[in-house]
Amino acid sequence: MNLHLKSSIVNPQSSISITGSKSETNRLLLLQALYPNLTLENTSNSDDSEVMINALKHKQDCSIDNCQAELVDVHHAGTAMRFLTAYFATKENREVVLTGSTRMKERPIKILVEALQQLGAEITYEENQGFPPIKIKGKILTQSKVSLPADVSSQYISALLLIAPKLENGIELTLEGEITSVPYIKMTLALLNEIGVKTSFVENIIIVKNLSLIPYPLSLRVESDWSSASYYYSIAALSEIGTEITLSSYKPNSLQGDSTLAKIYNTFGVETTFVKKRIVLRKTDNQQPTTNNLDLNNAPDIAQTIAVTCFGLGVGCHLTGLHTLKIKETDRLEALKNELTKLGATIAVNHDSLTLQPSSTIKENVAVKTYQDHRMAMAFAPLALKVPIIIEEAEVVSKSYPTFWDDLKNIGFQIESI
Repeated sequence: MNLHLKSSIVNPQSSISITGSKSETNRLLLLQALYPNLTLENTSNSDDSEVMINALKHKQDCSIDNCQAELVDVHHAGTAMRFLTAYFATKENREVVLTGSTRMKERPIKILVEALQQLGAEITYEENQGFPPIKIKGKILTQSKVSLPADVSSQYISALLLIAPKLENGIELTLEGEITSVPYIKMTLALLNEIGVKTSFVENIIIVKNLSLIPYPLSLRVESDWSSASYYYSIAALSEIGTEITLSSYKPNSLQGDSTLAKIYNTFGVETTFVKKRIVLRKTDNQQPTTNNLDLNNAPDIAQTIAVTCFGLGVGCHLTGLHTLKIKETDRLEALKNELTKLGATIAVNHDSLTLQPSSTIKENVAVKTYQDHRMAMAFAPLALKVPIIIEEAEVVSKSYPTFWDDLKNIGFQIESI
């Protein structure tokens, strides 16, 4: 499905309800599978979370004398691949083949597999060494000490931390080198703390203690997704002064690293106000620095949105800390370079950074390729406030935000299928 977004003007006062954070939801879904008396509210309606739910409900096909390995397909869901690898490694007497899309089979899993093997897990590769699909023979993991490079995706680290309280001796995890995406690690630890797990994170060592069960029914409400909010920050930045967009439901002391949006977009003239579990984004001025230098080591998922915002405003940016973007749904740095260049940008990328030069023109009716990446589709959509634009394979947004296009229409975007 390709969509043509015509030049639009946002309704001066718009309001959107955004479902729970995908990052929080997927962590809590795994914890719920480990602790059944945990109930969840305001969970994400994303494809990724649906994949997690279905995989965790999956039943093994066994007869009295024979037990076949389960085939669990996570499609494009990278978080599910990593979290489920750890989860199934702990499920004694279950045998699972965990697979995914063609792109998923190109995304490395070796570092996590080797870390789990340090704990005693039995995991082998079905096709290419270091990549899915993988065969997991679940067993009781008796080891507790494990180490892995600190600059890998935080999802590898979180996968280990989430299963830790169900291990007999918990986990002592040593991170070697400079740690990236610290907020996502702290999010995982905070959620463990909320269900009663004792943890510590001192220098490069994380300790998670055993918790055999939650002794009482517990209900947790998932905060709405800050990554999804990023597109409305971009829309506000590209809108007229006085435009307001209200989003629910958020809290000032968020666990999500992407909540740094409020500070970053203040530079772009967008003021954030917290009002009764909602945030109000208000465009206050059009003054921006010619070039914005930002280290997104702790929030790489908002890099695409920020780069497109800067291009739409005609200002430059130098974004660093982006090395994990090369192993996402696509190589996001190359994808950004390709599509922004088509629109008239001057942009350079390397393995961990992006530099965009200030520009004064945007080409109209350019077809933006999304590369099966939900964030490419949503990050480029706000440019319709400046010029008509075409988003190819627009349905990819369902991975994290299924109602995205409907919500844009509700706040004033003109969108038609082509």
